[in-house]
Amino acid sequence: MTSADREQSMRRPLRRVSTLLLVMFVGLFGSTTMIQAVQADSLHGDDRNTRTLYDSFAVERGSIVVEGVQVALSTPSDDEYEWQREYPQGALYSAVTGYNSLGQGNTGIEGAMNDELTGTANSQFFDQIVATITGQDPAGSSVELTIDAGAQEAAAQALGDREGAVVALDPETGDILAMYSSPSFDPNTYASHNIAQVRDSIIQAQESPEQPLQNRAIGGDLYFPGSVFKLVVSAAALESGRYELDSEFDNPATLQLPNSTSEIRNASRETCGPGEQATLETALVLSCNIPMAELGLELGDDAIREQAAAFGFGQPLAVPMTVTPSTYPRPEVMDDARTMLTSFGQYDVRVTPLQMAMVSAAIANDGTLMQPGLVDRVIAPNLDVVDQPEPTILGNPISTETAAALRQAMELGVSEGLASNAQVAGATVGGKTGTAETGENDEPFNLWFTGYGERDGRSVAVAAVVVPDENIVGDTSNVVAAPIGRAVIEAVLNS
Repeated sequence: MTSADREQSMRRPLRRVSTLLLVMFVGLFGSTTMIQAVQADSLHGDDRNTRTLYDSFAVERGSIVVEGVQVALSTPSDDEYEWQREYPQGALYSAVTGYNSLGQGNTGIEGAMNDELTGTANSQFFDQIVATITGQDPAGSSVELTIDAGAQEAAAQALGDREGAVVALDPETGDILAMYSSPSFDPNTYASHNIAQVRDSIIQAQESPEQPLQNRAIGGDLYFPGSVFKLVVSAAALESGRYELDSEFDNPATLQLPNSTSEIRNASRETCGPGEQATLETALVLSCNIPMAELGLELGDDAIREQAAAFGFGQPLAVPMTVTPSTYPRPEVMDDARTMLTSFGQYDVRVTPLQMAMVSAAIANDGTLMQPGLVDRVIAPNLDVVDQPEPTILGNPISTETAAALRQAMELGVSEGLASNAQVAGATVGGKTGTAETGENDEPFNLWFTGYGERDGRSVAVAAVVVPDENIVGDTSNVVAAPIGRAVIEAVLNS
């Protein structure tokens, strides 16, 4: 054997070993890539990944604060999760805070502001680097809310244990001053470190007919607005330039719908005031259905739909929690009869209380609609202001003149009309009540009030909805819903 043959013979094992190492490296690289790039999300969310669960509670989560008081905070835990989330006022703020659970997700501000609360937001990147260099324990930022504590308490007390929701806004800034949903829930239940217990509690709540985890103020099953939607239709009429508050309509006690045997009536079961004609202003003040139906037919559903969209119907919105858009029926399902029904909030108009508060806020704010929001400031652990949202104009759905005309009618509705129980001593209050009916037995489906109050340069817009139970069926919106609005307006104006 020549020396060349011997050298080639010695190289064969080396090539085999090199090839084997290359195959092993490629296999290791491929499996690592699969884990890090492809399977990372599923592994991160796997309940069996205890390291992820431990890590998520290794950071002191920032507090959620209302007027300097912590309504959600983290305290040291004596178990492997290091921190325990607590909600000192529980159900009062649950529609706002939501809950932070162990492996079962977050809701409310806890979910929408999770990056800020855990200190992982892009705006906190340099703070994270500094903490790493200095060896500081990781901590999240605090989120200070726009909520008025007195208004929140007033909303909860006035609504009580009845099903419904209340929202209050600052018309000039869009700040959400109150957001309460009932039935409520205790977020502490879902902050337990017993994962199985938390999972069972969430499933039980989701399967409950009361649906306590639904935030009825901004989502869930949307409500029929009834007569509070007359504000939108009246706005469309005034914006068209064809109508004024003193525009007149025929005033029968009953009106048959086109191509139908069905008749509509006013809530009073009588004409809309005396006389053969009723004005638009009278229809608003006395909450009459027939003149509004006649008006809606003349306007057409396109004009109403466009005005609703200008107020925010159908538009995406986050406060920062995602809001379910309110809806007006699609053109292809409409006919004259349905247009007349939608003109007083029946058929298939669906809204959130936030949306109706936005309508009243725009009217109170000379036609300018501000972006609603819950976050006042985000404060880093070193007390630096990380974020401070500025008031933002969402749109101008109506002119200053239209807003003034609607305020005139709404204030007359409170002083002399069907919203009289919303009166607040020493304040200017405008409002509109509404009752959505099932259509079968004419029993109330839900009871509404929306409006605004002003005094000494301070203003607030509010919407309240109550779903009647056996104890209040038959009562009017002025008896049930208007006092809720009054309580919240008083709380804000007195603060």
